[in-house]
Amino acid sequence: MELPKKDFTHLDQHTGNPTMVDVGTKAATKRIATAVCEVVLGRDIMQRLLEEKDIVTKKGPVFQTAIIAGTMGAKKTAELIPLCHPLALEKIKIEIDPISETSIQIRCTASLTGKTGVEMEAMTGASVAALTIYDMCKGFSHDILIRELRLVEKKGGKSDFRRD
Repeated sequence: MELPKKDFTHLDQHTGNPTMVDVGTKAATKRIATAVCEVVLGRDIMQRLLEEKDIVTKKGPVFQTAIIAGTMGAKKTAELIPLCHPLALEKIKIEIDPISETSIQIRCTASLTGKTGVEMEAMTGASVAALTIYDMCKGFSHDILIRELRLVEKKGGKSDFRRD
């Protein structure tokens, strides 16, 4: 895959060293991003989830715990990804829905009014929720698969993006 003819935003143009993007001159606008990922749990776990609407383990209810963990993960993105700006998120919404007999989809939407986007926060929220589900269900099976974490929508800033 050939990269577009653009400069990497997190490299200083003069030294090539890593740098945080300067957003000081940007206007604050409404920014929204949504990321999704799939967790393949397998038929046995999915059947139990569909029957009970959630699985309650010794660690608590799986989906409810994953929603809280994903929210916390999104809020801590700047602590995990070195060149991300710390953001005052205004909203984080995590949804978990069955998409097949074996899989669920996690959708994380993050938003704020600010000078930089929230794509990394949405992707971090979705991935932390998925990892939490893995952690809470691994006692049932180690064949759980987390796959296809991707940005599906971004609004605000220089350009909008949507992938169906």
